[in-house]
Amino acid sequence: MPKSNKPFIGVFGKRNAGKSSFVNALSGQQVAIVSDMPGTTTDPVNKNVEIPGIGPVVFVDTAGMDDTGDVGALRVAATKKALEKVDLGVVLFTDNDFSAFEYEISALLNERNTPFIAVHNKCDLEPLWEETAASLRQALKVDLCDFSAKSGAHLDTVTELIRTNLPASSYNRPSILGDLVSHGDTVLLITPIDIEAPEGRIILPQVQTIRDILDNDCTVIMMKEREVDGFFRKYPDVRPALAVTDSQVFLKAEAQVPRGVPLTSFSILFARLKGDFSTYVRGTRRIKDLKDGDRVLIFESCTHHVSGDDIGRVKIPRWLADYTGKALQFEVAAGFDAPKHSLDDYKLVVQCGGCMLTRKQLINRLRPFVEKGIPVTNYGMAIAYAHGIFDKAVAPFFKSDSSEDHL
Repeated sequence: MPKSNKPFIGVFGKRNAGKSSFVNALSGQQVAIVSDMPGTTTDPVNKNVEIPGIGPVVFVDTAGMDDTGDVGALRVAATKKALEKVDLGVVLFTDNDFSAFEYEISALLNERNTPFIAVHNKCDLEPLWEETAASLRQALKVDLCDFSAKSGAHLDTVTELIRTNLPASSYNRPSILGDLVSHGDTVLLITPIDIEAPEGRIILPQVQTIRDILDNDCTVIMMKEREVDGFFRKYPDVRPALAVTDSQVFLKAEAQVPRGVPLTSFSILFARLKGDFSTYVRGTRRIKDLKDGDRVLIFESCTHHVSGDDIGRVKIPRWLADYTGKALQFEVAAGFDAPKHSLDDYKLVVQCGGCMLTRKQLINRLRPFVEKGIPVTNYGMAIAYAHGIFDKAVAPFFKSDSSEDHL
């Protein structure tokens, strides 16, 4: 899966701590611009690199935590936002000065349960003192070492610390539906082709699902929604082990798929793969509690071509309004844009499938709402609920996993 099977490593520290030089040294090539002038890196930048002994990773090169002024404050805010998407943090410091800035970033990483290491850079100018190392190990319970991005001194040590501290989950690519099917099963994919689909291609969640079906040694049958009735008339003995539909034709698919065939949507599959499924289920059932004037946030994970009948911006608001019969207020936030209002102003968050995000990024993105008790749902779940088929749409997952986490 693109973008989700490479570990994200965030490099944090004060200005001129050598963050970009660190990325270059670890990758063995000039992938980041370096300068002696503090503040060269102004915004978090993703760098896809290969680390010998580790493999492909994405370095997130960030601005200095000690940046100043109005613009500097915006850069620091962007650096803190980058914490949401990293699997491992590298906190760089120099001159044996692990200041309040480094302690702040360490605390923020701990809050997100993100492992990190501390690296004393520029040891060619001043080596790490043993008392500094002992103090940090005691205070932070962190692995740390000396390093010189300029000379490459202790490069093997840094590489080993990264390797041993990267969580195994950052490498794992869990199956989308492997626990729902068995070897030799047939899976039916119902995929309308509309203006949101890239010309000559199909959308990413569908591509990823096809690959996952093949990886599980199953057969894929894929068709547009208008072909489903004709297919089952022609092949009445075919009984797929699972049917997956685009959310926007959920109601039509529910009427077309033979009784007894489990049915869900691409969006719900990705809700389980990328997010906290039980939180989504609980949040979806709160749709019925919405009242006149309540503000609903539509959370898109990426920017995309917006059509006149956009699923998130047009159809879901219309369906939720029709279902509840309430005069609701809808707001859209795309990518990692912050919502316009205070979190407490929202009564429901509707998150897209998140095909462009890692599981950690998606969970961190929604964490502030969940912590405040604001209901969170997902495109597919919200659509199924508004159409009265929510229980059927999530039933396949309860059968495949009886753990409390998924119930």
